[in-house]
Amino acid sequence: MAKKKVLIFIDWYLPGYKAGGPIQSVANLVAHLKDECDFLIITRDTDYCESEPYPNVKCDAWNVVDGTKVYYFSQNALTRSNISKLIRKTEFDVVYLNGIFSLYFTLFPLYFLRKKKDTTVVIAARGMFAQSALKVKKLKKQFFLFAVKILGLFNKVVFHATTENEKKDIRIALGDKVQIKTAGNLPQKNKIEQKIKKIKQEGVVKLVNVARIAPEKNLLYALQVLKNAKEDVVFDFYGPIYNNDYWEECKTAINALPQNVKANYKGSLQTEKVLVELGNYHFMFMPTRGENFGHIILQSLSVGCPVIISDQTPWKQLEEKKVGWDISLNEELHFSQTIDLCAKMNQNRYNELSQAAFEFAKKYIDNPEILEQNKHLFIV
Repeated sequence: MAKKKVLIFIDWYLPGYKAGGPIQSVANLVAHLKDECDFLIITRDTDYCESEPYPNVKCDAWNVVDGTKVYYFSQNALTRSNISKLIRKTEFDVVYLNGIFSLYFTLFPLYFLRKKKDTTVVIAARGMFAQSALKVKKLKKQFFLFAVKILGLFNKVVFHATTENEKKDIRIALGDKVQIKTAGNLPQKNKIEQKIKKIKQEGVVKLVNVARIAPEKNLLYALQVLKNAKEDVVFDFYGPIYNNDYWEECKTAINALPQNVKANYKGSLQTEKVLVELGNYHFMFMPTRGENFGHIILQSLSVGCPVIISDQTPWKQLEEKKVGWDISLNEELHFSQTIDLCAKMNQNRYNELSQAAFEFAKKYIDNPEILEQNKHLFIV
């Protein structure tokens, strides 16, 4: 049987990394399914929040990236008519769109694909239907969803939900008639077979956070939590600065930290360096306001780095599983006390949590059911 040709539209893709989760989700999908599908990817020639094109990329042309064809639009060439031309010139069976609000990489393709009755269109929701997400710029998003329904742009498309909760969110926003397929996010292909051993001294803890610096990732909250820590804490955080006003607030909070807490901004972290860096820390600390999946959470667990996160992610009951904590954002003191508990932890106790985190991640990564779910997004 001939391989399905899957055309993917995404605002940012490899070698970009600053947009975080969506890039990782698509890269993982391609890595796992490229033997079953021929992927063609259309994206921008710049990274998230950047204006300079990627080096060694041919703009406004097809390139080959890790064996997959990728078309990089320059800013000047990224127009409605050029997207239409590219769709007409490209052979494909299935179209996979990432997110619902992108003008160039969701809405224009949807408009031009309406007349292609033999083409399956799949839209990855990417957490955008969550109630917490829809509250941001609420009126604008309500108008958008109203307009989309009137225009019928979501008619006859299939939505990709990564969890049952996301499936419910989509139905609440779009109604019961919408078609939905559930498939969990695929893990990074190059999995780690051996846990990294780390020395844990009592009374000291090394925390890490890898996320863009923006209100939804809640770095300011994390710094406020650390203000109440009693033990010695080192908190290193990585990520692009998305919101400068927010970053100024964070810098003020850093300057107000007690002497026992050291917070250090380490800049952006390239994808290929993430696992190595995570292996240098005891715990990941990310009290995020919401994650559709949270690739960085799984990556952290995969190197035996337990996590201290909010309860606004799919990763639940972590304390029961002895791989970390998922705590309500209403319990700031609970976060502080947990960090002190982690700092006081001795080597043997830490080894138990680290090993449990590694085994938990390995079980998820090795789960064949998730791979089959993703195959069925494109192969009926």
